[in-house]
Amino acid sequence: MKNFALTGLAGYIAPRHLNAIKETGNNLIASTDPHDSVGIIDSYFPNSSFFKEYERFDRFLEKQKRLGINLDYLTICSPNYLHDSHIRLGLRLGANVICEKPLVLNPWNLDVLEDMEKEYEKRVWNVLQLRLHPSIKELKTKYSENHKRKKVQLTYITSRGKWYDYSWKGNINKSGGIATNIGIHFFDMLMWLFGEVENIKLNINEENKIGGELILKNADVEWFLSIDENDLPEEVKQKNQRTYRNISIDNEQAEFSNGFTDLHTLVYQDILNGGGFGLNDARPSIELVYKIRNL
Repeated sequence: MKNFALTGLAGYIAPRHLNAIKETGNNLIASTDPHDSVGIIDSYFPNSSFFKEYERFDRFLEKQKRLGINLDYLTICSPNYLHDSHIRLGLRLGANVICEKPLVLNPWNLDVLEDMEKEYEKRVWNVLQLRLHPSIKELKTKYSENHKRKKVQLTYITSRGKWYDYSWKGNINKSGGIATNIGIHFFDMLMWLFGEVENIKLNINEENKIGGELILKNADVEWFLSIDENDLPEEVKQKNQRTYRNISIDNEQAEFSNGFTDLHTLVYQDILNGGGFGLNDARPSIELVYKIRNL
């Protein structure tokens, strides 16, 4: 049984990590979040310590270490702009790190983390769960054997209310903007399937939507990301749905709507079994969204 700690317990993604830690037979010894709406933890680790103050969380884990209770993994579900700092905390505590996307906001942050991995002899793992989705793994096998250039269309519209602009997610300096916050999942998947970026073009770049063209080694991609409900197709609105996702490859729908439920557990199993996606795996998508943000 491994000992885990977690930052960002009150966030929407934390329950998937709590479930993954529990399902893989491990223990959560502590977590932290400035918000105390964290009753969800009772369903997983009711006896785990919780801290509203990050400094007390740090002190607790350091004390446990000196008592011989080692931290094996620090899981990071905190806001994007805090990932880099929280990763460094985990490494300094002598723990491996499992971090949500984006791993960091700026590519040069990865260079420091690479040095720290060597210094502390620990690893930083990124949650790239789409790479473990059965349907996407099938596409990977299919297109690795067929290098004919593909035409890809990606549309992802996930409506957000007024709260979004007032949260850290609406602050580009904290979230990295829409391309980083909601797009990096898909950019990583597309580069994993079709190779590195050769050229980028932006056609639209507004606060609540962004889109353009992406030339990959083996594919030409037209992409559009939006949090504006007005961009939803009419048939989606009529069903009172607030999210629309469409990916087509050579005009053929890539269907992977199902199979998302346990992907985080698969990520944890993969890491604990000696797999995992590290800094070098995360770098291409981080470099891409940084370039998009600064075009």
